[in-house]
Amino acid sequence: MPNKKSAAKRVLIAEKNRLYNRYWKTRCKTAAKNFLTAVEGNDKELATKRLDEAQSVLDKAVVKGVIHRNTAARRKSKMALKAATL
Repeated sequence: MPNKKSAAKRVLIAEKNRLYNRYWKTRCKTAAKNFLTAVEGNDKELATKRLDEAQSVLDKAVVKGVIHRNTAARRKSKMALKAATL
């Protein structure tokens, strides 16, 4: 338990940030999984659509400070390579 008022506030803010970050990380993972299922189904049109959605979600997560920009770039690059194999 925090002893000071400011420490108590930080506990509340940290929990709020944890939930916010978890939401965006989950959203990124879901978008990537949707893309991978489209690639496994060999549906090029759907895969390109899902790739655009996944890249958009990753970019938004970077802007919000949830993930690092290099991490997003690495993930987008891997997905682009998989899309190119179709």
